[in-house]
Amino acid sequence: MAERRAFAQKISRTVAAEVRKQISGQYSGSPQLLKNLNIVGNISHHTAVPLTEAVDPVDLEDYLITHPLPVDSGPLRDLIEFPPDDVEVVYSPRDCRTLASAVPEESEMDPHVRDCIRSYTEDWAIVIRKYHKLGTGFNPNTLDKQKERQKGLPKQVFESDEAPDGNNYQDEQDDLKRRSMSIDDTPRGSWACSIFDLKNSLPDALLPNLLDRTPNEEIDRQNDDQRKSNRHKELFALHPSPDEEEPIERLSVPDVPKEHFGQRLLVKCLSLKFEIEIEPIFASLALYDVKEKKKISENFYFDLNSEQMKGLLRPHVPPAAITTLARSAIFSITYPSQDVFLVIKLEKVLQQGDIGECAEPYMIFKEADATKNKEKLEKLKSQADQFCQRLGKYRMPFAWTAIHLMNIVSSAGSLERDSTEVEISTGERKGSWSERRNSSIVGRRSLERTTSGDDACNLTSFRPATLTVTNFFKQEGDRLSDEDLYKFLADMRRPSSVLRRLRPITAQLKIDISPAPENPYYCLTPELLQVKLYPDSRVRPTREILEFPARDVYVPNTTYRNLLYIYPQSLNFANRQGSARNITVKVQFMYGEDPSNAMPVIFGKSSCSEFSKEAYTAVVYHNRSPDFHEEIKVKLPATLTDHHHLLFTFYHVSCQQKQNTPLETPVGYTWIPMLQNGRLKTGQFCLPVSLEKPPQAYSVLSPEVPLPGMKWVDNHKGVFNVEVVAVSSIHTQDPYLDKFFALVNALDEHMFPVRIGDMRIMENNLENELKSSISALNSSQLEPVVRFLHLLLDKLILLVVRPPVIAGQIVNLGQASFEAMASIINRLHKNLEGNHDQHGRNSLLASYIYYVFRLPNTYPNSPSPGPGGLGGSVHYATMARSAVRPASLNLNRSRSLSNSNPDISGTPTSPDDEVRSIIGSKAQDRSCNRMSSHTETSSFLQTLTGRLPTKKLFHEELALQWVVCSGSVRESALQQAWFFFELMVKSMVHHLYFNDKLDAPRKSRFPERFMDDIAALVSTIASDIVSRFQKDTEMVERLNTSLAFFLNDLLSVMDRGFVFVLIKTCYKQVSSKLYSLPNPSVLVSLRLDFLRIICSHEHYVTLNLPCSLLTPPASPSPSVSSATSQSSGFSTNVQDQKIANMFELSVPFRQQHYLAGLVLTELAVILDPDAEGLFGLHKKVINMVHNLLSSHDSDPRFSDPQIKARVAMLYLPLIGIIMETVPQLYDFTETHNQRGRPICIATDDYESESGSMISQTVAMAIAGTSVPQLTRPGSFLLTSTSGRQHTTFSAESSRSLLICLLWVLKNADETVLQKWFTDLSVLQLNRLLDLLYLCVSCFEYKGKKVFERMNSLTFKKSKDMRAKLEEAILGSIGARQEMVRRSRGQLERSPSGSAFGSQENLRWRKDMTHWRQNTEKLDKSRAEIEHEALIDGNLATEANLIILDTLEIVVQTVSVTESKESILGGVLKVLLHSMACNQSAVYLQHCFATQRALVSKFPELLFEEETEQCADLCLRLLRHCSSSINTIRSHASASLYLLMRQNFEIGNNFARVKMQVTMSLSSLVGTSQNFNEEFLRRSLKTILTYAEEDLELRETTFPDQVQDLVFNLHMILSDTVKMKEHQEDPEMLIDLMYRIAKGYQTSPDLRLTWLQNMAGKHSERSNHAEAAQCLVHSAALVAEYLSMLEDRKYLPVGCVTFQNISSNVLEESAVSDDVVSPDEEGICSGKYFTESGLVGLLEQAAASFSMAGMYEAVNEVYKVLIPIHEANRDAKKLSTIHGKLQEAFSKIVHQDGKRMFGTYFRVGFYGTKFGDLDEQEFVYKEPAITKLAEISHRLECGPWTRSTGITWEIV
Repeated sequence: MAERRAFAQKISRTVAAEVRKQISGQYSGSPQLLKNLNIVGNISHHTAVPLTEAVDPVDLEDYLITHPLPVDSGPLRDLIEFPPDDVEVVYSPRDCRTLASAVPEESEMDPHVRDCIRSYTEDWAIVIRKYHKLGTGFNPNTLDKQKERQKGLPKQVFESDEAPDGNNYQDEQDDLKRRSMSIDDTPRGSWACSIFDLKNSLPDALLPNLLDRTPNEEIDRQNDDQRKSNRHKELFALHPSPDEEEPIERLSVPDVPKEHFGQRLLVKCLSLKFEIEIEPIFASLALYDVKEKKKISENFYFDLNSEQMKGLLRPHVPPAAITTLARSAIFSITYPSQDVFLVIKLEKVLQQGDIGECAEPYMIFKEADATKNKEKLEKLKSQADQFCQRLGKYRMPFAWTAIHLMNIVSSAGSLERDSTEVEISTGERKGSWSERRNSSIVGRRSLERTTSGDDACNLTSFRPATLTVTNFFKQEGDRLSDEDLYKFLADMRRPSSVLRRLRPITAQLKIDISPAPENPYYCLTPELLQVKLYPDSRVRPTREILEFPARDVYVPNTTYRNLLYIYPQSLNFANRQGSARNITVKVQFMYGEDPSNAMPVIFGKSSCSEFSKEAYTAVVYHNRSPDFHEEIKVKLPATLTDHHHLLFTFYHVSCQQKQNTPLETPVGYTWIPMLQNGRLKTGQFCLPVSLEKPPQAYSVLSPEVPLPGMKWVDNHKGVFNVEVVAVSSIHTQDPYLDKFFALVNALDEHMFPVRIGDMRIMENNLENELKSSISALNSSQLEPVVRFLHLLLDKLILLVVRPPVIAGQIVNLGQASFEAMASIINRLHKNLEGNHDQHGRNSLLASYIYYVFRLPNTYPNSPSPGPGGLGGSVHYATMARSAVRPASLNLNRSRSLSNSNPDISGTPTSPDDEVRSIIGSKAQDRSCNRMSSHTETSSFLQTLTGRLPTKKLFHEELALQWVVCSGSVRESALQQAWFFFELMVKSMVHHLYFNDKLDAPRKSRFPERFMDDIAALVSTIASDIVSRFQKDTEMVERLNTSLAFFLNDLLSVMDRGFVFVLIKTCYKQVSSKLYSLPNPSVLVSLRLDFLRIICSHEHYVTLNLPCSLLTPPASPSPSVSSATSQSSGFSTNVQDQKIANMFELSVPFRQQHYLAGLVLTELAVILDPDAEGLFGLHKKVINMVHNLLSSHDSDPRFSDPQIKARVAMLYLPLIGIIMETVPQLYDFTETHNQRGRPICIATDDYESESGSMISQTVAMAIAGTSVPQLTRPGSFLLTSTSGRQHTTFSAESSRSLLICLLWVLKNADETVLQKWFTDLSVLQLNRLLDLLYLCVSCFEYKGKKVFERMNSLTFKKSKDMRAKLEEAILGSIGARQEMVRRSRGQLERSPSGSAFGSQENLRWRKDMTHWRQNTEKLDKSRAEIEHEALIDGNLATEANLIILDTLEIVVQTVSVTESKESILGGVLKVLLHSMACNQSAVYLQHCFATQRALVSKFPELLFEEETEQCADLCLRLLRHCSSSINTIRSHASASLYLLMRQNFEIGNNFARVKMQVTMSLSSLVGTSQNFNEEFLRRSLKTILTYAEEDLELRETTFPDQVQDLVFNLHMILSDTVKMKEHQEDPEMLIDLMYRIAKGYQTSPDLRLTWLQNMAGKHSERSNHAEAAQCLVHSAALVAEYLSMLEDRKYLPVGCVTFQNISSNVLEESAVSDDVVSPDEEGICSGKYFTESGLVGLLEQAAASFSMAGMYEAVNEVYKVLIPIHEANRDAKKLSTIHGKLQEAFSKIVHQDGKRMFGTYFRVGFYGTKFGDLDEQEFVYKEPAITKLAEISHRLECGPWTRSTGITWEIV
């Protein structure tokens, strides 16, 4: 741990310890947090502030004034200050659906109506933060925009993706050449053939100027230029964003408030035909819900009569308006269910006789018999003609039928045709109803189960159906009421329907039913207004039918609608004297008592005029107490008076034509006054009926009042039942709301006394009444409250801003209004759960604030400007912010404006002055003159209204009320804090806008007291969060995000330094609480959310003062002195001290880059391995940083590299923080075959490879510890991890951290990095290099094949597995349940998801892999795989180039300081590692260039210090020399040639490189599967060419030596090619290897290599005995040379020692003449030629013998080993060996006689097709108990048969 925190370089440990002591003295708190207080920063200069404390922020406004930017700062200008058009107030006209807007026709309106109309027509007042979409909440990397930014990427070429197809032809050629001569024919050393091959091959292109002597600086510069050209600018566009739910900082713009529609259904009536056509028939359609027993739509009347039939009625019907000719209608259904029926009712002209008689002809006559019954029909026609002439204006009920809507929809959905024909009849086809029903929906039971949300009830997407209804039911005269209808409908659904027994009227009605199109043409609203897209008024329209929803719908009114529906239900004239039988009711809407006062406001039905003055009900023949089924629709006047009433006149109609009998005789009168105490009168009425005309002035009384001298039917009892229903956006129909609006309007009008209900309220009593009516708003119904929400909130706000003057006193209603608002908002929140967004904001309220709310016009009764004479705040909309409008335009508004402008300097004396002061004199400074509200009042105002227009600013009043409130009010305000915060911010912006202060200096925008209130508010809310986060988790989460959004908003409008102080306040509250918490993670998690939202500000970078350079303050106080030369990027005299400050979380850094400081501090504290209980937050904090950087990366404002460097400067300490975490990072190198870092990894980190294992946190949950109390993972996960100090990060988190690191390294200023590297110690630089090494592995290209494989594997994981896991976990978590439940899809994101500290890996959406691009689609298309590979390739290339850039900077620091050479080894290690990984051609050529430069600068590095690395380098270069890609080959061969050349120049002999190249080639050829000799041959030829062209060294031995080497390599290559041919034939392959090894008798290193290759091949095939023999030979070889080198008694004396194991070992003796002596340079220098190497080989041999069951040999091997260990006194090893020996001997005893070794077969090859194997015999060893048939089968199917078609036989 000594190296921990090392990046803080100049720390003295004692100080840190003292500070800890100090702090633990102050807080007797949690020990964990005390560990976090490592001090970072320079003690010499600053009073250190521990990382867990917030520092004092810089005063941003002052700083900007005192540090003006130099003029020539170019692109940096924009980073200094917010843009001038940052916040705008926009008035956008609301979309109107209809061509003409819906407003009442009257010009005189009462105030309430005027307010309503204003509320429905005024423009939306929207505050726009113009750059808001550039904040991190809308980061294109987390949205789906990632794909767009990846367009046009170059395709990177990777060798691993290149399919090796091109080589087959060449191989065949080689085969033919080689078959002709066997290995024995060309003894080793016969160069002829080899040289011939080499001479004939072609070299690759030579690199120009490679051999020139160019100075190193120049080479560096060229390399640098090439590396930097054509680079991908945006690193994060290549990196998939981390797996997050909806980012917490994203606030979606609320939906525009608009009229509510349910699911819409288009019904077209095509034709109606009866068996006989004798008279017109009138039809109507409506929807009914049987379960709710409710009519759910108004009637749609349609007329399908022929012109001839219509002609019969001409005398009675005025010409038809086109609006009444509609035959298609759009119905809206909000709650579709199985209980909805479409009911069709038919009426005909009244005639003599009851319904049964009249319907008879329709039942008897058939169309087919028309000729037979000609006379009868003629008679019927003439009768009908007479009735039409005489009774044409009366109707009678005729027939009805019903269609079960859901049957149609579901059967239409299930049939495959485009449009479906369904026939519905009743009666004739027995059981037709039930059959139809059951076929369409499975069984009856499912019907009852399906609820309104059911799939079967979806009306938006079924196939259009054409219905033919064939049967109608005759209407029963005594069963006309709705109650009867519901019984019939319920009965229809039963299989044994009563209706079926009735005799039907046969007819054909054709109807089309389809989902309504989005914007149908030619549509009329229920008020007959034309909906937009109405190209031609002469076209037959479609009617929108008004819905009466089955249950409440909570949507605010947005359009003017004022309709009244009258439903006469029944009349009882049984006790009336005199004849009154065929009764009709005439309904009229009267505005006075004179008969001529009927208003033309009754809507016409079909084929008639649009409006009429009267409506008649249908007549039931000879019935004294008829039922009615009429619906009369009335357009209500906007303003009603006491004289408006409904008049009902009852008539007896005489059907027979008698002498002197009038057609109709009035038989009774009754009425309903429309207003009662100022409220609209609706509901059920049972009215008495008067026998004579009502007297004068009757209309203001109700008929229940016994008027003197009047005669009533049945002694004034109620005999007439009628229902009146209003659908109105003017009348609230709620007593509490009515009273409130009435009182507020009375105040406005100043009309006293006010009449409300039966009370008359006098002025002195008004205040109490007003207050009680405000608090009584709570009792009102929720539905009307929501419908009038906009107006209600407007009025409450108005009362706050403009306290009324009652009886000369100003009455302050701020508190009452605040309370009322809080309770209304909470009611909405609780009752309308489905309407919340992820932050718990109710969408209705959010859109009120966003679109509707504006500062109220505080001028009562102002002359109403603007369209339609609307008063209210329309003035604002017209106030131009520019002086472009002519002054005259503003003149008439000046009066209303004066008050919206409290800050106008001076009291304007005349309107002209005002206009001038508003428009003309922008230059006048009027910001300082804050006038008291009273000076504005002028005497004429008082005379006008008798009240003072006191004016308060809404935001100030709101802040004040909130600060002073307490108890339940405070609680409800906290619950919905977001609402008040957003209201306050919008009010502030509007205030600035109206006073032209949006450009004013921020410090002078708001008064002190308001700032104090805000500070107090923020402070108390922060303390609420801190004190209640454990109890009210969900509420606190909402409060926390609301507060953060509020501060984020304030940064756009207020003094930013002040907002920073507020942020600090919140931080302080949290940190003081943290010390006392045993488990801080929940609170820290809340703080992360808070910080993340604040940092999502679109000008986050500007807020961090990116252009200020940190200068060391002279005094200990951290004041910030000005930086002088900022324009140059970085001045050269940046002192070291300053550099250190920039890279550490020093106090100056944290003060000046305030928000970035907070972000990085959080990161440092949470990633600190000693920060207990916080590891659950790793992922969360890393995602925060990742999100910020990726957002900067894609931000168009920062695309200039100079600006990006400034932005990156804010994150320089990130490098140090990540260096600190090296031991905790996930080890990506593990996946390679190289040795990874020696860190033991916990189970949860295998995520990256295997898709995802169970993560730690899930495991914790499963183990039953609840997640929030996360303990250290060592406790139960793996016993092996108990010794570890670190919790390892997950692969995903590590990857995110590393990409952030690379981004900073890529974009930071290189000179600054270099200066800092110069300051770092060797230890720290090595840390950095370790980090880069890890990055290479982390971003290695995976290859297309991996993507394809992953595609097939990862997506097969079963979902139900996940479900089971969730269930298991849910059992033990509790508070987490919410999150899982929601993330399954009910809500977008759980509000409770963020606070529990289990963020790290507790993810439920793990059924996707690392690359997230497509989550749900299981199989990706070819193109998508290609795309992923393309991106991964570009990411790998860019990441490695950044690493290369950084390595170059490190190398430069070494050159500059001329010390720290020791780190060059590290640099080389990273370089070599990157060469070993899967790299693109682009990267490799730069990498080789860097490697060549490195070797030429520090040649002795490779050849004297890092010899192991030299061997590695040779191997890598050779591997790339055999690449299939030309550029890679030509660069690799150039590097290899220069390596030899350099080695030669240093010591005139390049034996070392020679030997290492030879060894590398051997091991490459032996191990590499897909190695291609043709390519390598070309590279060898290239090297040869270089040697021939190298003029400088032509006179030396160098060219000859190169030639020797190349030919030798080529020889090995040829042998190896031979091996490749026999790849399929293992016996043959091993035989070849044996021969090649034999050929290397003179080169011990290579022989050893080949012996090991052989051992490897044997053990692959489980030939352990043979592998052991190879290893014994290797050991013997090593022993031979060791005994020559050093004479140690305990070592074996050469190979003789091994005779007992195998007599063949003597082959290894070094006796022949051509043996090199081991002292020669470069010989026997491999790692095996050492004592430990020998021991290793022997241990491997023993293990292999043991596996082979040859336990006797194990003993012999250990006999050689034991003396060595004894000499070293290695007791541990000795005890292991003796243990193994005991095992071996006991196995000999146990398995006596039972050991089975191999089975041996003799195999001979005969025939010319075998080439050089002809007539050879071999012994094959097979596993024990192999039968002859088995081996013969294996040989028959072997490679020989496949390649040559040879037949085999067994002899």
